[in-house]
Amino acid sequence: MEGDFIKINKWLLPASWLYGLGVKLRNTLFDIGVLKSRAFKVPIISVGNITVGGTGKTPHVEYLVRLLKDQFNVAVLSRGYKRKSKGFIVAAGDTPMTEIGDEPFQMKQKFKDVTIAVDKNRCHAIDELTSSDDTIDVILLDDAFQHRYVKPGINILLVDYHRLLIYDCLLPAGRLREPIKGKNRADIVIVTKCPQELKPMEYRVIKKAMNLFPYQTLYFTTLTYGSLKPIFSTDKPDIPLSGLAGKHVLLLTGIGSPEQMIHDITPLSKAVTPVTFSDHHHFKPKDISLINDTFAAISGDKIIVTTEKDATRLQTVEGLSDDVRSNIYALPLFISFMQDEGELFNNQIVGYVRKNSKNSILAKREPSVKPQKKANVIRFK
Repeated sequence: MEGDFIKINKWLLPASWLYGLGVKLRNTLFDIGVLKSRAFKVPIISVGNITVGGTGKTPHVEYLVRLLKDQFNVAVLSRGYKRKSKGFIVAAGDTPMTEIGDEPFQMKQKFKDVTIAVDKNRCHAIDELTSSDDTIDVILLDDAFQHRYVKPGINILLVDYHRLLIYDCLLPAGRLREPIKGKNRADIVIVTKCPQELKPMEYRVIKKAMNLFPYQTLYFTTLTYGSLKPIFSTDKPDIPLSGLAGKHVLLLTGIGSPEQMIHDITPLSKAVTPVTFSDHHHFKPKDISLINDTFAAISGDKIIVTTEKDATRLQTVEGLSDDVRSNIYALPLFISFMQDEGELFNNQIVGYVRKNSKNSILAKREPSVKPQKKANVIRFK
């Protein structure tokens, strides 16, 4: 467990110390009230992390959307990373990805009736959302744990199992955006990307190592995958993960942390050739040539597997070969709570929204919310 995917550059530790001084000063200014955190009347749930790289924010936000959307009017607010527009935008069904960013675009395609908005200034965006639509019951903040100008009702911190905070250090030597004690602001901490076979002793070790306060709740989640969906060939059927048996997989990713995905796909296929790019990567002509050439060099029964987020960007590029376009599939990603604690998490979230949303006071009341069930999902043993 320790240091699975962690690489610390000891030569950069002095720079990390200087970076830490700046972060501590900023947090202190918020703590003493020089910089202001605003509370809002609408329930707000923030999902984020204090590390650079993927901890599974998007699938966890999508989990919350699925959990809440049938009972409440949900809005999702993101900054719209790497979009080509500025200011506050509410996504419509035909809003291009370049205007809102790949992750908000992905969510809008999945949840067409859910309000998806982007704005770097989260306080301004919340004011805009609530003033234009007084029926919004809850706002989900995507990647906003460090955006302290907003004071959420529930602050969810995601921690990658393969890169636990206790083994990491500050940028640039490590990947922490702020000191470990920043986790103290979280109401809920979720250790993500856990192996399915996590042993009871490991749960206890992690719980002790995280050293949380009594007011904080700790959960563990693991990745689950749906059936592969063709990106360009709409007449082709979906492929279950069992269909990868005997195939050579070109695994194409532009995400923050592809290691777990590589680990999961490898035993299901004949061979895996990873082609990895940085998170939110903008594919250039040389990248497209690399993809075409790498796939052409693979012989036998082969397929390209990519993430849903990457698929949204690949659909807009030019130059992909016909062979690539006809054999590239997106792999839907879900999360599942471990230790049978999905119902506990669901009730904690729904209870908070029901108690605090002005529009949900008279909403139908149910004694409990069962964990979500997802069709066509394979869990790894």
